[in-house]
Amino acid sequence: MPFTQFTSLDFEEIKAQIRDYLRANSNFTDFDFEGSNFSILIDTLAYNTYINAFNANLVANESFLDSATIRENVVSLARNIGYVPRSKSAAKASIYFSAETTSTNPLLYLKPGLVCVGQADGTTYRFSTTEENYASIKGGVAEFGTAENPVTVFQGTFLQSTFVSNNSSDQRFILDNPNIDTSTITVHVSNASGVLGNQYSMIDNILKIDKKSKVFFVQEIQDEKYEILFGDGYFGKKLDNNDIITVRYIVTDGENGNGASKFSFQGVFTDKPTTDVNASTIIPSAGITVNTVQNAINGAGAESLNSIKYFAPRLYSSQYRAVTGNDYEAIIQSIYPKTETVSVVGGEELDPPQFGKVQISIKPKNGTYVSDFDKQQIKSKLKSYAIAGINSEIVDLKLLYVEIDSTIYYDTSKIANSNKLKSDVSSSLTTYSKSVDINKFGGRFKYSKILQLIDRVDNAITSNITTVKIRRDLKVLKNQFAQYELCFGNKFHINPEGFNIKSTGFSVNGATNIVYLTDVPNKDANGKLDGSGMGILSAITRNQKDELRVVVKSVGTVNYNKGEIILNTINITSTTAANDLVEIQAFPDSNDVVGLKDLYLHFDVSNSKINMIKDVIASGEDVSGVVFTRDYYTSSYSNGDLERK
Repeated sequence: MPFTQFTSLDFEEIKAQIRDYLRANSNFTDFDFEGSNFSILIDTLAYNTYINAFNANLVANESFLDSATIRENVVSLARNIGYVPRSKSAAKASIYFSAETTSTNPLLYLKPGLVCVGQADGTTYRFSTTEENYASIKGGVAEFGTAENPVTVFQGTFLQSTFVSNNSSDQRFILDNPNIDTSTITVHVSNASGVLGNQYSMIDNILKIDKKSKVFFVQEIQDEKYEILFGDGYFGKKLDNNDIITVRYIVTDGENGNGASKFSFQGVFTDKPTTDVNASTIIPSAGITVNTVQNAINGAGAESLNSIKYFAPRLYSSQYRAVTGNDYEAIIQSIYPKTETVSVVGGEELDPPQFGKVQISIKPKNGTYVSDFDKQQIKSKLKSYAIAGINSEIVDLKLLYVEIDSTIYYDTSKIANSNKLKSDVSSSLTTYSKSVDINKFGGRFKYSKILQLIDRVDNAITSNITTVKIRRDLKVLKNQFAQYELCFGNKFHINPEGFNIKSTGFSVNGATNIVYLTDVPNKDANGKLDGSGMGILSAITRNQKDELRVVVKSVGTVNYNKGEIILNTINITSTTAANDLVEIQAFPDSNDVVGLKDLYLHFDVSNSKINMIKDVIASGEDVSGVVFTRDYYTSSYSNGDLERK
C-alpha cells in the first residue's frame, strides 16, 4: 500500500488523495467511491484532515514574527525581544490663556483633566492634561503659559485608575482601555489613601537602574490593553504590601484630533492643589480666551503589524546602542514615536567629510519639520545610546519635489466631459503620490509607471506626453547677506541656450524690480558647451517692454552633473512665494528621479499641470489629421517662460 502525504490545504485535493489511497488497498478494489455512501465517509475524513492541516499551518505561522498575522501574537513575539509597540498618540496643541480672579491666594491651580475643546473637520474634541498646572496671581490675573512657553494639551479624555498592591504573584495592574496614549501615563505610589505619593518614571529597559529605582514598565497585552509592571527588588524598587498605585492617562482618538486650532476653555481652577482635601473651586471673574500657538498635530493610531515586524528585530539588534545607521533608525523610532521615516548619514559620507559626526534627518508623521524643542529632546535621549565622541546633528528635512506637465489626448466619442476625465487623472496621480515608493528617503519616481497610470485611467485616453520637473524650495534669510546651497541629487538636463534653471520671483537689495534666477552653461571659444558640466547663475528681470535685463550677471554657479546650485552672498529682501520661499526648478537629465539618502522624495500633484486635448483623429473628427495639435506639445526640454509659474 503506497504512503500518501496529506499536506494540501485544498479540500477537493485531499478527497482525491484519500480515494487514491483506498483504491490502492486490495480490500476496497470494487468499491464505488463516488456514488455510494462511502463518499460521505471520505468527505468526513477530508473535512477533518483539512481542519487539522489548517490549524497546524496557523499555529506554525503564528509562532514566528515574520509570518504571524494576529496582533496579540505579533506583540507577544516582539515582547520576547524587549520591544514595546507604540500605542495611539494623542494630537498635541500648544496654547496659553489668562484667568481673571478675585482670589486672594498667591497661586491659581488648573485641575488635571479637561482644559479645553477644539474642532477638527466639524467634530468637537476634548483636550486635557495629566498634570496639575499653576500660575501666580498678579493684579488679579493668572497667566497660564506664554507665546514663547505655552501649555501643552493632549487630545482625549483624562482618566485615573487606582490599584492596591497585595504582593501577590498573580496580581496584575491592567488599564482596561485600548485607546490609551502610553506616553501620557503617570504613576504615583503612596502608602496612604488620598495622597499621590512618589512619582515613578516609565522606562523601556533595565539598564542603569538598581533596586532602589522608582520605575515602572508598560507592555501591551490582549485586546490592545496595557499592563503596568513594577520592579522586583533587584531591577527597580519593589512595591510594599498595601501600597496605593494611582495611574493617570489620556484616552485619545488618535489622528482624528489633528488639525484642531480654535479652542474654548472648559477647565476647572482651584485655590489649592487638587490633592488638598480643603481645595475649593475658583470661578474666573471674566471669560477666558484661549490663544493658539500650535494647532493640534502628531495624533496617530497604534503601531501597525508591519511596523512592529520591521522595527522589533532592528531595535533588538541595536542592543540599545547607536553605531550603524539601522541602529539610529530603530532607536529614533522608539524615542520619538512621531517619526514617519529617518535618514542617517555618517560624517564620512558628507561632502566634505566630517568625521565623528552623524547627520540625522527626520520626517514626522504629521507636518514637514521637527520642532527645535523636539530636536533637543531627541539629541538628549540619543546620548545614552551613542558612542562617546560621536556628535549627533539633527537637520531639517530636505524635500525634493517632482512635478509633471502632462498633455493628455482623449477620444471625444468615448467621453463627453473632459473635466471629469481630468479629475479622474488627478485623483489617480494623487493616490500614487501617497505610495511608499515615492514618499521616503531614497525614494524613486518611475516615469514609465506614470505614463501607464495615466493611460489606464480611462479607455477614452489615447495617449499622453509628459514632461518631468524637479524642485527644491529655498528658505531665505530676509534682509541678511547669506550664501545658499541646494543639492537636487539628480543630473540636470543642459540646454545650450540656457534657461535650464527657473525660479519664482524675489527682491534683492539695491534692485527695484522682481528678479528671477536663470543659467548660462559654460562654453568654449567656439560657442559650444565646454564639457565642464558647469554654468553661471544670473539674476534677471523684465522691463515694461517685456525685454530681459540682467540685474546681477554672476549670482552663483550651477553644477549640472551633480545637480547642485550655489548662490553667492546675496541679500534677499522679499519673495513672491509665501513663507519666505524661493522655488527653484530644473529639468532632470533622466525622467526617472531618485532621492538621495538625505533627500525625501515627494510627488507634488498639486503643482503639476494636466492639459486635456481632443484626439480628433481617434474620434474621426479629423480623418486627414490636418488640425491635429501634436506639434504644439512636446516632451522635449524647451526653454519656455523665463520664470517658474
